[in-house]
Amino acid sequence: MCGICGIASGDGPPDRDRLDAMSAKLVHRGPDSDGSFVDERVGIAARRLSIIDLAGSDQPLANEDETVHVVQNGEIYNYRELRRELERAGHSFRSEGDTEVLAHLYEEHGTGFAERLRGMFAVAIWDARRGRLVLARDRFGIKPLYYRAAGGALEFASELRALPRGEIDLDALEAFLAFNSIPAPLTIFRECRKLPAGHLLVWDGGEPRLERFARPAPSGELRDEEEAELVEELRARLRDSVRAHLVSDVPVGVLLSGGVDSSILAALAAEELSEPLRTFSIGFEERSFNELRDVRLVVERYGTRHRELVLRPDAALLLPALADAFDEPFADSSALPTYLVSQLAAEDVKVALSGEGGDELFGGYYTYAADLLAERFGGLAQLAAPLVERLPSSSRRASFDYRAKRFVRAAHLPPLERHHGWKEIFSPDARAELLGRRSAFDPVDLLRARFAETEGAPLLARLQDVDAAVYLVDDLLVKTDRASMAHSLETRVPFLDTVVTSFAFALPTRHKVRGLQKKVLLRKAAEPLLPRRIAHGRKRGFSIPAAAWLRGDLEPFARETLSEERVRRQGFFEPAAVQRVLDDHVSGSEDLSRQLWGLLAFTLWHERHVEREPTALREPRIAAEVLAER
Repeated sequence: MCGICGIASGDGPPDRDRLDAMSAKLVHRGPDSDGSFVDERVGIAARRLSIIDLAGSDQPLANEDETVHVVQNGEIYNYRELRRELERAGHSFRSEGDTEVLAHLYEEHGTGFAERLRGMFAVAIWDARRGRLVLARDRFGIKPLYYRAAGGALEFASELRALPRGEIDLDALEAFLAFNSIPAPLTIFRECRKLPAGHLLVWDGGEPRLERFARPAPSGELRDEEEAELVEELRARLRDSVRAHLVSDVPVGVLLSGGVDSSILAALAAEELSEPLRTFSIGFEERSFNELRDVRLVVERYGTRHRELVLRPDAALLLPALADAFDEPFADSSALPTYLVSQLAAEDVKVALSGEGGDELFGGYYTYAADLLAERFGGLAQLAAPLVERLPSSSRRASFDYRAKRFVRAAHLPPLERHHGWKEIFSPDARAELLGRRSAFDPVDLLRARFAETEGAPLLARLQDVDAAVYLVDDLLVKTDRASMAHSLETRVPFLDTVVTSFAFALPTRHKVRGLQKKVLLRKAAEPLLPRRIAHGRKRGFSIPAAAWLRGDLEPFARETLSEERVRRQGFFEPAAVQRVLDDHVSGSEDLSRQLWGLLAFTLWHERHVEREPTALREPRIAAEVLAER
C-alpha cells in the first residue's frame, strides 16, 4: 500500500521541489520508504508501506531498459501468475514484488494491461518511448486517484491534499448534501477530478483522455442451479479470495464487526493461517449499537488474538482529526469507529481484511427489502403516512420510526428515485433552504446515468449496481481507505474480488432478498462456519449512536462548531437553517443526526483544508477505553 503522485508538463521538466512537496503530504500512506523519478516531461513519486518483498520493491520501478517507469498504490493478487507468464515471454525481473510486474505487463499489452489485473490498485505508468503517461484505477474503485488538468499539464495524487487548492465546486457541495459524500468524477474543488473506477487516463502532451477498461455489471444469464450447489460454490469462492488476500510478508488481521460479512472473512482467514488470527473490534455503551457479545462468539470459536475498544461520546471529539484525515467533506459517521479500530489494529499489524462490498453484492441492506415491498405495497404506504409521521423519534439503531417514515415518504416514487429516497440526506427543498438558492444540478442524475446502463436486468440487481458504483465507491471505500491509511494500515476487501463478484452478479433475486430476509445465500454459506446468531443475525457494522450523542454529550460541541459566527464566516450555509436542523434534532421531533453530522463534517473540513493549507497527517490520540485484550 502506498501513496503516489506525479506531474506531467507540456513545456519543460516538472518542478522537482513541487513533486517532493506533494509526496511529503502523503507520508502517512507510506512511511517505510520514498522514491521519485523525473525526466524532461514527467515526474512520478511514491511513499511506500512495505507489505510484499519488503527489501526489494521500493518505487518507482522500471522495465529492463528503463523506458517504462511505474508507481502503484495497492496490491495485485495474481502477480505471481503474471510474472511467470512474462518470464516465459522473455522479461527479466529485479524484484520479487507485484509492482514491477506492471511495467512488463504494460510492455506486452499497452493500455490493456489493467484488464489482466486481479487486485486493488491505483497505478501511474510513464512510457518514455511514446511520451505517454497512463493512470489506472481498479475496476471496483478500492484505491483512490485524483487528478488536475490545466494548460496542457497534469498533476495526480492518491489524495486531494497533494493537489493545488481552488474554488469550491458548488455542484459537488450539492451532491455532498444529498449523499453525505462526493461521487466521482466530482471533487469538492472545481479544477480537480476523481478518476472513476475501472478507468484509464491517458496523457500524451495534450488534454487527457478517459477510457473505461472494466465495467462490473449484472449478468445477462442468471444462475439456475440448486441452492445447495450454489452455497457450496460461494463458500469455495470466498475461501479462494480470502486465501489470495492473505498473501503478505507482514502479519494480517481482520476488522471484526460482529456481522456476517466480517465474521465469515475471519472464519476463513483463521482456517488458512498457521498461527492465531488477529482481530479488532469496536463497541458502544449504548446496548442497541454494541456488538461485542457477538464478536466474542467468533473470537472464542476460532481462538483469535483479539483487541477491542468501547467508544464513549467524548470519542467523537476526534471529529477534527477525522476532518484532517478526509481530504474532502465526508459525513458517514461510521468513519469514527473505523478510524479508531484502524489505529488499534495498526499497533499490531500492517494489513487488515474488511467486509466492504458484502451488502451491495448479496443484498444486505434494509433498503433492498423496502424496494421490493414497495413494488407490491407502495400504494398502501401513502394511506399510512399520516399515522407514521406522528411516531416519536427514537435514538436507537435502525429504529422502527426512522425506517417507517423513510418508507412512507418515498414508496410512491419511481424505483430509482424511491431507492434514493430511502437514503437521501437533505432533500432538494432542504438543500435550497440551507444554501439560500436552488441549484439547476440534480445529484440524482449521476445515479440515473448508471441505472440506465443496466436496463433489462432484474430491478434489485440494477439498484445494487447503482449502490456498488456510487455508495460503495465514494462512501464506504473512501471511509475505509482514509481511516486506515491515516494510521498506515492497509485494508483489503475480499468481497470485491472478481472471483466473488462474477458469481454474485449472476444470482437471481431470490438468492439475495426474500421478503424481509436479506443475504439469503451468503447466510446459508456461513452456517457451517459461524454461530447461528451471527449467520442469521441482523445487519451490523461500525455505526455509532450519533442520534443519542447529538442529543446529549455532543450537543455543546455541535452548537459551538455550528455557531452563527462560524457558519456565516464560511459563507456556504444559511445560519438560521443550520440552527433549525440542530434544534429539531435535539428536541426529538425527528432524527436528523445524519444531516447534522454532515454539517459538522463540512464545517470542520473547511477550517482544516480551505482556511489553512493542509499538511501531512499528525499522529492522533485514541480517546476511548481499551476494555479487553485477548
